[in-house]
Amino acid sequence: MNTPRYIIGIDLGTTNSAVAYVPADTDRVEEASIRLLEIPQLVDAGVVASRPLLPSFVLLPTAQDVPRDALALPWDPNPGMAVGEFARRRGEEIPHRLIASAKSWLCNTLVDRKARILPWDEAAGGSPSATEGKMSPVEASAAILRHLRLAWNHVMARSPSGETQAHLAMENQAVFLTVPASFDPVARELTVAAAQMAGLPKVTLLEEPQAAFYAWIAHHAERWREVMAPGDLVLVCDVGGGTTDFSLIQVADDQGRLSLERVAVGNHLLIGGTNMDLTLAYALARQLAEGGTRLDSWQMNGLWQSCRTAKERLLSEPDLQRLPVTVLGRGSRLIGGTISTDLTRETAEHLLRDGFLPLCDREDRPQATKRAGIQEFGLAFEADPAITRHLAAFLDRAAADGRSAAPTAVLFNGGVMKSALFRQQILTALDRWSPSGTVREIDGADFDLAVARGAACYGLAKQGTGIRIRGGLGRAYYIGIAAAMPAVPGLPAPTKALCVAAFGMEEGTTAAIADREFVLRVGEPVVFDFLGSTTRKADAVGTVVEDWEEQIQPITTLETTLDGEPGQILPVTLELHVTEVGTLELWCVSKVDERRWKLEWNVRER
Repeated sequence: MNTPRYIIGIDLGTTNSAVAYVPADTDRVEEASIRLLEIPQLVDAGVVASRPLLPSFVLLPTAQDVPRDALALPWDPNPGMAVGEFARRRGEEIPHRLIASAKSWLCNTLVDRKARILPWDEAAGGSPSATEGKMSPVEASAAILRHLRLAWNHVMARSPSGETQAHLAMENQAVFLTVPASFDPVARELTVAAAQMAGLPKVTLLEEPQAAFYAWIAHHAERWREVMAPGDLVLVCDVGGGTTDFSLIQVADDQGRLSLERVAVGNHLLIGGTNMDLTLAYALARQLAEGGTRLDSWQMNGLWQSCRTAKERLLSEPDLQRLPVTVLGRGSRLIGGTISTDLTRETAEHLLRDGFLPLCDREDRPQATKRAGIQEFGLAFEADPAITRHLAAFLDRAAADGRSAAPTAVLFNGGVMKSALFRQQILTALDRWSPSGTVREIDGADFDLAVARGAACYGLAKQGTGIRIRGGLGRAYYIGIAAAMPAVPGLPAPTKALCVAAFGMEEGTTAAIADREFVLRVGEPVVFDFLGSTTRKADAVGTVVEDWEEQIQPITTLETTLDGEPGQILPVTLELHVTEVGTLELWCVSKVDERRWKLEWNVRER
């Protein structure tokens, strides 16, 4: 394959997606060199225009909802669906045809994420008999990524004759796709599967908070000393449409150069703009009910989508004080009339600030509420929506590692953080918790586009152009291997600890134990024990520790059945890859054929 011409960063967002790119031969990381793709998309029935953001919505209309020829795109005269701006707007009117928050469904462990359950229908419950006209979360994510790929190929790789030039096609570039820092291994695998389904056979995953910080690096280039000083501990606070992510990055001076180390990553929090939109929808529904108008579930879904648009405008346009919110009525007439009410700035700010960002004490923790024994299926939102209490808990966990967890600066990212009111509320909370004084906000690049820009910047850093955020492993990792010895009645074979990842090993690196041979049992249930140590810092990859109980602790156990003939035992070597998103991939490589088996676990989970 030819050397990629471009490094491409893709932000597959819950609410909006974006694409940034930079020539692969760029020798300096500067914001000006990172460009944004203007994405062609339907903005109205039969109308195509280019926008820097692609709303992450998929509309699956019938011919009665939207004429088929009105969905045509420059590269597909009959796509059968709409992705982007028109999907979002028309979907507010026919919400039962709209897939929203597909990214959040990717990490919902309570559903089969490969089953066709979206748009979610509470009445049908996602049953197999109700899958006509639906997509799985993976397929919906793939539809968004496919639109981005085909839009790129149309804009950047089209020849004068209209054909796609292979050497410029997105699938042949270096593509970096961002995910929440807290995505579990399954959600990450499903994201990769969606990319492959979309025609992107090879992508590299990158955490969104790290990408936001890389965008900051590109924004400030060599002027970082004007903004930060060695010793700063930067909180990256990323609140998007569906998730909230926290990361801590330590700033140091390495012989006059900026040195960055990511020292903590938060848990997965399904809190974001989607929760806020639903809060506003329920508030307006109560307001309508007091006036004698009650909404059914279909209308509530439409109101939820309409509140999102109104909220975004109210929080980003300071001069607006109120906006009408309209939902289709139910009736015998063609449209059935409409129901309208107003959402005021005062209502939005009061509900969202006090409900999602209450000022709390440093010792406060997310509140556990009593749950109903049976509840409707759907997205697994956090029981406590208070982002500030989740932030206090994150800082407490970070401090448990023995490091300072008092941020001196905050980098905000995500669409929700476009609101100056919300940013100030978090800064006020951090000031109350800080032992050393005021916590300052550092200027970011763009709340909507920073993650895509940062992913492209990271691609440059990975090939040696620019600063790279270090995130070396905070412990050494081992896998248990059974000793080869004669069986003794009543005594299991002793387990030795094989070091597969050394202390401080950088994420994005690979190591191999090629000089030793192991045996692997396939085709039947087996158990793998994963171990770790914070004290054995000198163990290299491949070190075998026989007497390990005092210095090495069990972390987790994986029970699985590896593909193969039942009971077959194969000679293998081992390869270890530490990914950029915090997982260890241990590959067992057959010595007799081309087969490889992957064992994976998240080193950030406790």
